[in-house]
Amino acid sequence: MKKRHFWKTDIPEGAENPLSAAVVARDRNVVDMVAEAVKHDQTLLAYQPIVQSHATDMIAFYEGYIRVMDATGRIIPAREFMSVIEERELGRKLDCLALEQSLRVLQRNPNVRMSVNMSARSIGYSQWNKVLERFLENSEFLGERLVLEISEASAMAAPELVIDFMDQMQQHGIAFALDNFGAGTTAIGHFREFFFDAVKIDGQFVRGVHANHDNQAVIRALIAIAKQFDMFIVAESVERQEDAEFLIEAGADCLQGFLYGAPTITPPWQAENDARARA
Repeated sequence: MKKRHFWKTDIPEGAENPLSAAVVARDRNVVDMVAEAVKHDQTLLAYQPIVQSHATDMIAFYEGYIRVMDATGRIIPAREFMSVIEERELGRKLDCLALEQSLRVLQRNPNVRMSVNMSARSIGYSQWNKVLERFLENSEFLGERLVLEISEASAMAAPELVIDFMDQMQQHGIAFALDNFGAGTTAIGHFREFFFDAVKIDGQFVRGVHANHDNQAVIRALIAIAKQFDMFIVAESVERQEDAEFLIEAGADCLQGFLYGAPTITPPWQAENDARARA
C-alpha cells in the first residue's frame, strides 16, 4: 500500500478547505465586531505606565492602548483584532479614535504625558490628520506631551513619508518613538534621516533576559546603537525584577511591563486628581 504524507487531504481540487473557510469566517467576525464598535463609539483606552529606570516609583508617561467592546459589553484588547484590520480602512478609523481619545486626555490633564501607536498609513489618512491638527490648533503646547509610536515595520514601509511627517511635527514639539526596536529590519543608516526621540526595545528580547546570554548581547547592542544616536531607551514587556535589574544596569532609561502595572481602563492619575481636589 502506498503511504500518504500526513499533510495530504482528501479535499477534491477546487473545493474549499474547511480550515481556510474557518479562518475566513473568524476574520469576518472580527471585522464585523470592530466595525460595529467603531460605528457605535464603543471604544476606549487602556493606560499602562512607563516608569523611570532609576526611580521606578516615578511615572515618565503612559501608553494608551485602544480597546473595543463587543455586543455583550466585553472589552477586547487590540491583540485580538489588530492583525486582521490593520491593513483595512477600519484600522485607520481605529487609529483616529485612539489619537482623539489620547489628545482629549492630554487636554483635560495638563500633568499627564501619553504615547499612542500610529501607522505610516495614517499619515496619508485625511481624517487622522484632521484630528491631530484640530487639537494642536486649540492647545498650543499639547504636542509637547504627546509621543507617537511607529513600529519598525511601518516606518520602513514608507520611510520618506514618515520622515517628512516627523519633520513637519517638530514645530509642535511632538516626540516620536520607534516601537518594536530590534524586531524589524530598520537600516541603521536611516537613523540619521529619521527624527526618532526614543526607541522601545521589543519584548521578545526582554522577557527572561536575566538568564538569556544571547538576548543580553542583543539588548546591549541595541542600547549602544540608540545611545550613539542620542535616543531615549524604553524596554517593553518587563515582567520580572531580575530582568529589570539587568536592563537598568545595561542602560535603559525607562521600563514598561506588568512588573510596574498592567494596562487599565481606569485612568491611573484620576486618584491623584481626586486627592488634590480633597486637599
